[in-house]
Amino acid sequence: MADTVKQFDEVTAKCRAIFVDKMSDYGPSWRIFRLHGITDQLYIKVCNIRQRQETGISLVGDDIEGNLRAIVNYGITAIIQERKGFADAVDMSNNEALALYDQVLSEAKELMVRKNHDYGEAWREMSKEGIVDMILAKVIRIKTILENGGKTIASEGTEGNYFDIINYAIFDLIHYAE
Repeated sequence: MADTVKQFDEVTAKCRAIFVDKMSDYGPSWRIFRLHGITDQLYIKVCNIRQRQETGISLVGDDIEGNLRAIVNYGITAIIQERKGFADAVDMSNNEALALYDQVLSEAKELMVRKNHDYGEAWREMSKEGIVDMILAKVIRIKTILENGGKTIASEGTEGNYFDIINYAIFDLIHYAE
């Protein structure tokens, strides 16, 4: 487990650096996204990964690891948006946005540690393709929940699914780093 925590920190440091760089360029412009919009971005990224895994070809140069980092960052912004609601304009500073990002990432790490304890790091035996399929399934579940007005009967809501997406993407990034 110590290796996993270290690897988690290593791959998420790259995700965070991208988030910081994009905020330098755009500020927290993602605040205008509604959950449907962010979930659609997750869908696009995971579909791109699956296409690349199947064909080995990208005509626009998107790489799998870059898309996985984007999934981590979109997942984190989705949780922030779900908690704060979307805005019609940028309504926070870069520092405020980064503090929220760090808070959600910390929660994702804590969840990962708990689940790894209970599941015995089973993800290490999963294929890269299987992990991407799990991410896609979670995205489709979120889309369905959102279409149903956010109501669920027997399953976790959108936030739990977003956290799972974040952690599955991090697991796949660890696989690629190995």
